[in-house]
Amino acid sequence: MSLAKAVVTGTLYRAPEERYTQNNIAVWSFVLNIGDRDEMLIRVISRRTALEDIVSNLSKGDKVLVEGRLQTAEVKMDDGSDKRILEIDAASIEQFSGGANSSPSSDYGTDEEVVKIDTDTFSEELIDEGEIPF
Repeated sequence: MSLAKAVVTGTLYRAPEERYTQNNIAVWSFVLNIGDRDEMLIRVISRRTALEDIVSNLSKGDKVLVEGRLQTAEVKMDDGSDKRILEIDAASIEQFSGGANSSPSSDYGTDEEVVKIDTDTFSEELIDEGEIPF
C-alpha cells in the first residue's frame, strides 16, 4: 500500500542485495538506518535500471539520500508470524560518501562557481526602512 512521497537520509545498515522476479526483472534492496541515535530501519527497494550503477556500488556504512514512494509491506518472520514494515520504492538515490574516510560529494560544482551574495546589500534592496510597519 503506497502512503506518500518520502525523502530520507541515512546510513546503510545492510549492504544492497540483487534479486530477480519471476519475469527476470532485477530488484535491488537494502536497509537504511534513518535514526541519529537509535536504530530506525527502513527497507529501500529499487526496480529502476538507471539506479543499478549507484546501488551496486553502495556498501554498509555509506550515507545516502533516497527519494521515492513510501509504502507498507507484509513480511514473514522466522517464527511464521506476519510483520508490517515500511519501505521506500526508490525513484532516486544519491550517495553522500563512500564510507568513513570519504569526503562528501556535491552536485553544486567547485567553489569558484558558487555565487557569493552580500546579504547586507541584498536585504537593503528588498525592504526600505520606511516600509517596515513597526
